[in-house]
Amino acid sequence: MERFYNPGQSALRRSIFLLVFPLLLSVRACGQLIRGPLDLQKTCLCASNIISCSNVNLTSPPIPLPKYTSVLDLSFNSITKLRAEWTPVVLSHLHTLLLNHNRLYFLSSEAFVHVTRLRYLDLSSNELRQLDEYMFEPLEKLEVLLLYKNSISQIDPSAAFSGLASLKKLYLSQNLISRFPLELVKERSRIETLTLLDVSSNKIKALAFHELQALPAWIQNGLYFHNNSLPCSCDLYEVVAQWNLKDLSSVVDFKDEHTCILAGQPRRKVATLELDKAYLNCSEVRIKDRQAYLEQYVALDCDTKQRNVMKSWTLPGDIPISATNKSAVILKDGNLQIGPLKEDDSGVYTCYAVGNTLNETLHITVVVFNTTANTGLENLKTAYTTLIACLISIVMVFIYLYFTPCHCFCCPGQDLEKNDPTGSFHSSAISIAQAHQETGSERGNGASKDFPYDTKDSLEQNGKLNPKGEEDRKMGNKRRKASVTSVSSDTPMMV
Repeated sequence: MERFYNPGQSALRRSIFLLVFPLLLSVRACGQLIRGPLDLQKTCLCASNIISCSNVNLTSPPIPLPKYTSVLDLSFNSITKLRAEWTPVVLSHLHTLLLNHNRLYFLSSEAFVHVTRLRYLDLSSNELRQLDEYMFEPLEKLEVLLLYKNSISQIDPSAAFSGLASLKKLYLSQNLISRFPLELVKERSRIETLTLLDVSSNKIKALAFHELQALPAWIQNGLYFHNNSLPCSCDLYEVVAQWNLKDLSSVVDFKDEHTCILAGQPRRKVATLELDKAYLNCSEVRIKDRQAYLEQYVALDCDTKQRNVMKSWTLPGDIPISATNKSAVILKDGNLQIGPLKEDDSGVYTCYAVGNTLNETLHITVVVFNTTANTGLENLKTAYTTLIACLISIVMVFIYLYFTPCHCFCCPGQDLEKNDPTGSFHSSAISIAQAHQETGSERGNGASKDFPYDTKDSLEQNGKLNPKGEEDRKMGNKRRKASVTSVSSDTPMMV
């Protein structure tokens, strides 16, 4: 029987071949995996560019892998090491690698040199104890790194995560980390794209509270440090309470797990947000008003929980900002600058932030004092000047009381001879007082009748006695008055 060529059947065969050929390649790839020396009689599920070898008791990654692989799932196996040669070919399309729930305890420093396009890497639930320096450096495109539930105790953030310029989320919870990796979020050294850092359920015992408070709200919103071994303090309470007032997810979503260790015997865990009520005398936390003075310029920060949002402002009284209002200007970063301030600029300023997933409304209260900042400085200077003057006066009084020459009759060096021409006037005054006392006693004994001189007028004059009648009466009366005055007065008299 003679056969004739049918063009329709030929076209049909070509169409079937074009449809089946990619599937044959995929099956061939999986067949290569099954026939691989490390995967004898193991089965991997293949769906286009996705290869899943999960929970098939692998002890090492399968080789060779197709170059077009974009998702590779090796989870729930018994892989212990990931060496540099685990994939001898460059997998330029691979963006997701799942190695969670294995027994990994060793990662080569060159383990990721052939998978530089990774964006998602899951190494959770393994037995990793340390992270070698620059291990993740080739992964410039990596956005999510999961390292939770390992045995990592110490890390050097500046070296271990060097090169991760695109990292957005880093999960380090349920490890043995004892030091908070502040370098990852600190202003000068932080990863610019990082929005989530989870260090919860570790062994951290200290936090840099003031530096955490200074971070932008969009970093605080993704900073999880609950369920650590933090000692109870008012500083810790202030951080947690303030973040709770800001409605940040890092606190609001885990209120019950924000605990601390209360000192005493026995030590116990208590809720951090309950410290001010039952355990410590911490002051109440409130959103603080912004305080300023007349004629100042003030920048109001619209500190939102999201980064890169559209911001708009209204003035007190819900007045929108217009071009005619020169005292209020929206800056390039979305913050509002007001000034020079007047007294009626006090009030509530509102910021509206519109993002891709969340819209926020923030209220900032500004209080303008009815004085200038210079006036306050001048008052402060005056107060310091007055205080210094008082201290100098006190010092001068002490110097006068304790460091001036002694004029008391009991002081050493004051028992000079009466005939000493250098004797002080104070000694003369004492002699005059003694003369008066002697005169009184003699007069009481009746000695004035037999003594040839009048002792009443016998005043010492350079060790000599004035005879009776030789001194002028008028001058004698004046000297008597002066003598009595000098003895009874506390003020020294100069002769």
